[in-house]
Amino acid sequence: MTGLDLTQATWRTSRRSSGNGNCVEVAILDGAVAVRDTKDRPGPVLVFGTAGWNAFVTGAGEGSFTPSD
Repeated sequence: MTGLDLTQATWRTSRRSSGNGNCVEVAILDGAVAVRDTKDRPGPVLVFGTAGWNAFVTGAGEGSFTPSD
């Protein structure tokens, strides 16, 4: 997905974000999801396919990424 134009993307932060800038923002695109660091908005953007993003969100909701002792 090189050359993706994100100038018109609608970026959102989590409802749970405390507004201190220590979070990421996501933009829903056609067939993809873009992610960027709130502290570096003009910086790099990661783009994931919809299926990969949905798998990540599902795994996060199920605790798959929680560190264990």
